[in-house]
Amino acid sequence: MSMNVQPDLDFIKAMKEAGGDTLKQCYQCATCSVACPLSTDDKPFPRKEMILAQWGLKDKLLSDPNIFLCHHCGDCSAMCPRGAKPGDVLSAIRAYAYRSLGWPKGLAELCSSVKNLPILIGIPAVAIFILWLISGGMHIPAGEQFARVGYTHFFGHWDFRWLSKNVLFIDIIMLTAVGIAITSVYTGISKLWQGMQASVGATEVPYRPSVPQFIKMFLWPALKEILQHDRFKKCTENTDRIKGHQPLMYAFIGLFIVTLYSMFTQDVIGIFIPSMHGPISMWNPIKVLANVSAVAMIVGLGILWMNRTKMEASGKAVNTFYDWFIIWIMMGVGVTGLAAELLRLVGIPSLGYVVYYLHLISVAMLFLYMPYTKFAHLVYRTFAMAFERYRDSAFIKNPLNQ
Repeated sequence: MSMNVQPDLDFIKAMKEAGGDTLKQCYQCATCSVACPLSTDDKPFPRKEMILAQWGLKDKLLSDPNIFLCHHCGDCSAMCPRGAKPGDVLSAIRAYAYRSLGWPKGLAELCSSVKNLPILIGIPAVAIFILWLISGGMHIPAGEQFARVGYTHFFGHWDFRWLSKNVLFIDIIMLTAVGIAITSVYTGISKLWQGMQASVGATEVPYRPSVPQFIKMFLWPALKEILQHDRFKKCTENTDRIKGHQPLMYAFIGLFIVTLYSMFTQDVIGIFIPSMHGPISMWNPIKVLANVSAVAMIVGLGILWMNRTKMEASGKAVNTFYDWFIIWIMMGVGVTGLAAELLRLVGIPSLGYVVYYLHLISVAMLFLYMPYTKFAHLVYRTFAMAFERYRDSAFIKNPLNQ
């Protein structure tokens, strides 16, 4: 039986540019699948993915959950006798998947190359600067006022008790970025899930789980496993990664709680108690959580930064914009956030306002570009792990037909 293979040459070129330049060195010895501690006997990877990548079968790869189940620990690349670096190849495939699944396409394409970095920074920088300009708040406060109100008058102030001017402008910036990100992620996850179902012939099944069933049986176990870092602990070649990933993960959970608290107090409670629009007290438990989370973020990123640099220096990883872009953004968020707070405490409003402006740019970039960067694996890997359980469940494998 013959098979007509139509390779996508542009896809192969894109993978090479994203760090998969060693792809053609693979000669299918299957050492990678044997070495991988996450690969299973019935669904081994990444050998199959290396074949599909060499053939340029983009559509099959973009519907393959295994590319997201890979944790890029480096075990397969370390054992490969040909130096094909399957871990880097799968990482490059994921980078392409984020571009392909992301919406809008123009924004996803921008995030794929370092040459677009000035534009990526410029989009939020210009938007925030224009809003700052038209808000009427573009002035440096006196030291006494700065100590009292902090950055809560960054976009100016009015006496409208229902919503502070500063909160309004920050909501416009951040909710727009979050709205685009959520739409992109929802679109991408929908495409991915449909593709994964088609890959196992499960587009039409007798029964589908309800939303509560799906969460309880598939999504929550996947989230629990991610929180415990169970699969990271199975990796042997690059065990130090868990020391960076775990504090970073808990830092984001802490900052998410802080963000929800801030939104609730500023946008809801602030309607009835206008004093809530002021800066949070340093002794407020939420403020303590924010500071601890920021430090944990910087520490986790520092470990990952050093680990990545060491791997690249030893030839175990390839230097790519895809890997470094999200590290730069998150480090920018943590450093500018802590620096802005320290400058408020020591009373330097002129420099503080500049750093706070940079902090707003960093946060907007984190939200806006999340679906197109390595940060997107947080969502896509979660649903791939949920699908891993779903494809082996009775919803797909009807026990009555076994």
